[in-house]
Amino acid sequence: MADMLIVKSAVKEAAVDMNVGADFYEKLSEVVAAKIKRAIERAKENGRTTLKDRDV
Repeated sequence: MADMLIVKSAVKEAAVDMNVGADFYEKLSEVVAAKIKRAIERAKENGRTTLKDRDV
């Protein structure tokens, strides 16, 4: 896995009254990486070099 793209403490804080397994952080980071990759593709398809909210 590449660098972690999420902040573990923020995820834990958001998961109120829940424990968070190490594998969840890894999978969530993978999901975020995939979303970023798709957003980059979409921005390029639209002739932009800036990611915008509509790319997500």
